[in-house]
Amino acid sequence: MNTILFAIAAYLIGSLSFAVIVSKLFKLADPRTYGSKNPGATNVLRSGNKKAALVTLLGDCFKGWLAVWLARKFGPEFGLGEGSIALVAIAVFLGHLWPVFFRFVGGKGVATALGVLLGLNVWLGVATLATWLIVAYAFRYSSLAALVASVFAPFYYGLLFGTDTILLAVLAMSGLLIYRHRKNIGNLISGKESRIGSKKS
Repeated sequence: MNTILFAIAAYLIGSLSFAVIVSKLFKLADPRTYGSKNPGATNVLRSGNKKAALVTLLGDCFKGWLAVWLARKFGPEFGLGEGSIALVAIAVFLGHLWPVFFRFVGGKGVATALGVLLGLNVWLGVATLATWLIVAYAFRYSSLAALVASVFAPFYYGLLFGTDTILLAVLAMSGLLIYRHRKNIGNLISGKESRIGSKKS
């Protein structure tokens, strides 16, 4: 029962779409109406407001980290084990993808996944972030960087901790990230993908 309550709380935390919230605070257009129509930091950046994009990125990352941190910090006294932590990690991620507060229209989950990984282990998050930064800097495609990082994240976890229940959660997140980027994959292949920093159309 406690595991279910923690998972529900994590899902609700994940359902806070910072792209939409921050855009309203900065009096910007709804990110679901322009560019890729994805409520995420990369699309908010297309508005031309770098500060709003940064706040969105940090907010989406923070909520992923917070849900896992709360489960790790307070979970043991409620009987939460490794499997419960894995469920919380997936729940907050699913909240971002399909947020109950925003008609289940969410982002692709890159920043939230990073927050989850940082919550699981700092070095796991840092290694995955470094992978994203290297690919993004080299090719200027946020989606390509996310795809490569999502492939490497389970590999990094396996190197650090071996195979366990949480690895299954990381694999599930990676699979969902790739699925959510399926349109981007097509655009990358056809040469139609927008580069980082391109303005909204």
